[in-house]
This record gives sequence, structure tokens and C-alpha cells, in this order.
Amino acid sequence: MSLTPPAILVTDPRRWITLVVVGLAQLMVVLDATVVNIALPSAQADLDFSDGQRQWIITAYSLAFGSLLLLGGRLSDLMGRKRTFIIGLIGFALASALGGAAGSFELLVAARALQGAFGALLAPTALAVLTTTFTIPKERARAFGVFGAIAGAGGAVGLLLGGFLTEAFDWRWNLYINVFIAVFALVGALIFIPIIERSGQRPKLDVPGTLLVSGALFGLVYGFSNAETDGWESPMTWGMLAGAVILLGAFIAWQRRAVHPLLPLSIVLDRNRGAAYISVLIAGAGMFGIFLFVTYYLQLTLGYSPIQTGLSFLPMIGMLVLAAQLGTNLFIPRFGPKILVPAGMALGVIGMIYLTFLDTTSTYAANVLPPLMIVGFAMGTIMPASMQTATLGVDRQFAGVASAMVNTSQQVGGSIGTALLNTLAATAAADYLAAHTPVSEAIGVQAAIASYSTAYWWGAGFFAVGAVLAAALFRRRGQGLSLAAAPPSPVVLGADPASVPDAEPVGAR
Repeated sequence: MSLTPPAILVTDPRRWITLVVVGLAQLMVVLDATVVNIALPSAQADLDFSDGQRQWIITAYSLAFGSLLLLGGRLSDLMGRKRTFIIGLIGFALASALGGAAGSFELLVAARALQGAFGALLAPTALAVLTTTFTIPKERARAFGVFGAIAGAGGAVGLLLGGFLTEAFDWRWNLYINVFIAVFALVGALIFIPIIERSGQRPKLDVPGTLLVSGALFGLVYGFSNAETDGWESPMTWGMLAGAVILLGAFIAWQRRAVHPLLPLSIVLDRNRGAAYISVLIAGAGMFGIFLFVTYYLQLTLGYSPIQTGLSFLPMIGMLVLAAQLGTNLFIPRFGPKILVPAGMALGVIGMIYLTFLDTTSTYAANVLPPLMIVGFAMGTIMPASMQTATLGVDRQFAGVASAMVNTSQQVGGSIGTALLNTLAATAAADYLAAHTPVSEAIGVQAAIASYSTAYWWGAGFFAVGAVLAAALFRRRGQGLSLAAAPPSPVVLGADPASVPDAEPVGAR
């Protein structure tokens, strides 16, 4: 009989402030993917770089962020959550300040790459802190509802904030704003996130696995980014994507025999978690498509200013937050992700099809607002349920890398969705112009609308595939650990949480 004393459950009263702190960090990372977009024309005029160079302001961030996410998540497991979180915050703030003060195109690109690198350290650590802080099921649901809402709404917040800062101040404030957010988050982290010392032998970093998967993710993000600018027929596009597939295969083979694997394959091969990662990827593809083409439509067709465009997304954010709270507090405990995530995907299909009816005579209140609200509710239904499931039942010592997989799925989904939808939209516009000659300004406007409609139809197809996959892959309630009824993981006073594994899903063996 074991003489080990019973575990003492500890509920830290500071946990809700911790949620605010990690929420600020997550907001800073997510909104940075879109906040700079609106500032690009002003930055281009100020720094005098070409249209061809402009894409690198976005691509530099995406490449560094996407390729280093799994490394960042694993470093948070090895170095400690608080230490990694603080390093990520300080690095992201300094990189943002450097970008804001940049006097040349090259320095701005370097600063954006540094932002991406520190964001890859910060984002998975924030989710891992949340995963290990909230262990009581009902509180965990509420916390992930808030975090999922931030993850889903951050892009729209970036559009709103970017428009306001660019018009009211200067494009550089789209980068400087991160310094202020980081200061608040840093103070909160220093005070409210506890230091948990690791006991026992420290695992080693899987260097070969890190190099393989970072190279694979770099190839994926670069390949899809290159497809946007140089097309799918470009050797660089196919070369990068083919290289990514080869490196990913080598990574999987290495993880099967590595002594200290970067990403134990059991994490992603679990049906529930695998379904959650796929759902986040598809939702990311659809979400970035919405922001991109609705923004084009509002500004180029309806003539909205950047601030008006950002304000137009507010109802979408409101519906997203509402759905996230309803889902985590009412629907997930009752129905589980197997019902809720496919339902959210189905709403995404409806919202995207609704958007295909937009034309030059459409108005915001009658034709744009309803589908945005539907898609917002869809995202708020999909994201929190998927994010909870993706990190549920994972051994604490791998919480960081499991969390990184969520961010990786969203980033890769955004890259894939943007590249595919951009290509399909451009092809549709070219076909429309070829079929309607002579070309006039009015024909050009109609071609643009036809291209947006094509993108929305394909976006609806993404969500439809997501609905089928989610319904097929998520376990039925009772087959796995319930999100609402999971027993809390014990936190033993004086013990290393990495040595106390979360409850294993029932039926996972």
C-alpha cells in the first residue's frame, strides 16, 4: 500500500487575473496578424518600398511565427511557464518598438520576423498557462470560452485598431501599441503567475525533431505565401511544399523513436484531439478568408474608410463572444464537441453562402451585417470547444507543445486559406474579365465581386468539409473524458506539476 499522502487540491485565488494576463498576451499576438495590414499603404509611402516588397511585411511575421511554434511550446515545458511567458512578452515588445521606429524597409522586415519568433514563444505558453491553471471543469470551460473568443476575434480587433491608429495617429502606432499592452501583461505576469519549480531530471530538447518540424512548417507557410504572389505554377511554391511534406514525414518517423520527443505522437493521434486540431485549422482558413475579402468589399466596393471597416466587424465580434460564453457554459456540457463543433461549421457554411449574394447595390445593414453575425456565432461555437478538447487530458509536461499545436493549426489554416482563396478569387476575376470585353471600370468592379463570391463559395466548402470531419472524428459523449465532468487534476503542494499527469480520457487506451 502506498504511503504517499493524499494530494491537496489547491485553487489559486489569483487564477482569474491570470486569465486576464494571458488573454492580453493572446490578443497582442493574434491581432498583430491583421493590425499591420491596414497600415501597409502608409508604411509603403513613408519607407518607399515597392508593391513586390510589401508582402514581406506580412510574410516575415508568418514565417517566423508558424515555423517556430512547436519549438516555443516545448521550450515553455522545459524552461517553465512563467519564465518563458515573460521572455516572450519582453521580446515581443522590443521587436514591436524596433518595427515602429524602423527607418528602412529592411529593418521593418527584421522587426516583424523577431515579432513572429517571440510570438511563437508567447502564444503556446499563454495557452499552456491557462491549461495548467484552470483544472476545475466549470471554471476551465469559462476560461477557455474567454480565451477562445479572443483567439477568434483578435483578427477583427486588429482591423478595427489598425484603422483607428492609422487614421488618428500614424502607421507606426500599429506596432507601438504592442509595447503598452505588453507592459500591462508583464506586470500582471510578474505578480500573478506563480513560479513552479521542476523536480527530478529535466527532459532534453529534441534538437533533430525541432529542426525537422521547423523546416517543414517554414516550407508550408512559405509555399502557400509564395502561391499568393507567384502562383501555383512557380517552382518555388511546389518546391517548398514538397520539401515540407518530406521533412514532415521525416519528423514523424523520428518522433517514433526519439528518447525525448518534441511532440509525442499520442497527443495528435488521439481522436478527440486530432479532430480539435483539424477543426481549428479549417476555422482559421475560413476566418482569414472572411477578414480578407469582406475588407476588400467594404473598402473598394462600398468605399468605407479603414475605421469604418473595422467598426463593421464589431457585431461579428459581439456574436463570437456571445457564442463562446453560451457554448462553454451551456452547450458543451450538454452536447459535447461532437455536436457543437459540426453545428458551428454548419453555421459557417450558411454565413459564407449568404455572403455570395453581395453586389454593388448591397447595403451593410441588410446584406453584410447578417452574414457577419452568423459567421461570428459560428466561430464562437467552434473555437472554444476545439481549444478545450485539444489540450484536455494531456500530461502536464507536454501542455506547452500540445498548446502550440493549436496555434500551429490556426496559423497553417490561415496560410492555406489565404493562399487558396486568393488564387481562386484571382482566377475568377481573370475569367470574368476575359468573358466581358471591352473592359471598363464597371466591368472591373463586377469582376472583383465575382472573385469575392468565388472565395465565399470555396470558404463554404471548407466549413462543410469541417462539419463532416468533426462529426466523424469527435467521440460521442461517454466514449471520452467529458469537458464538463472531467475530474480536476490534483496540484500537490511542493510537487512538480509535470510529475502529476492529467486524467487520462476514458476509453483512450
